Amino acid sequence: MAPRSPKPPRVWQRMLSGRRLDLIDPSPLDVEIEDIAHGLARVARWNGQTLGPHIYSVAQHTLLVAQFAQAVDPELPRDARLAVLLHDGAEYVVGDIISPFKAVLGDGYKDIEKRLLAAIHIRFGLPPHPPASIAKAIKRADQAAAFYEATRLAGFGLDEARGFFGKPLPLPHDGETFLQPWDAETAKTRFLATFEAAFNG
Repeated sequence: MAPRSPKPPRVWQRMLSGRRLDLIDPSPLDVEIEDIAHGLARVARWNGQTLGPHIYSVAQHTLLVAQFAQAVDPELPRDARLAVLLHDGAEYVVGDIISPFKAVLGDGYKDIEKRLLAAIHIRFGLPPHPPASIAKAIKRADQAAAFYEATRLAGFGLDEARGFFGKPLPLPHDGETFLQPWDAETAKTRFLATFEAAFNG
């Protein structure tokens, strides 16, 4: 009797919405904004090595990035505002892998992340990959947010942070409130409200 073939590994994750998202071939039809908000509000930035009674979540980080992007360009168009808010969207599935570990993992991780983000973009009517101008705006705002998170929450010195993230942009109006870690429900609720405003705006 021929040996049975090993059962293939499971490559999908079940979401609280009931959706099953395939990590190898993600379908936009299996992407729900409530799942994204719920997951990102419970994923810790900086591997959890931050000050405060709560984790500093990826959901809160994306809202700070959106604050920076809007401060730089108050006329940021709808698609750009959505792309900024969703720039770390894949992390609701794969978590926030810190940059040093991404360097160790190499291109395999990046490919999965890119496919997931493309599916998220398509689900919400965006091109799979943002245009170069939007990608540049996201990177600039993301690095500014990372500088303030690093120095206010994650124990980095100012010179050390400048070496990694460059000269920071001025902190936007109300930016301080985005650097005080929120509980998960607050992060989720504020992320969803910001998404709805951008999506319908």
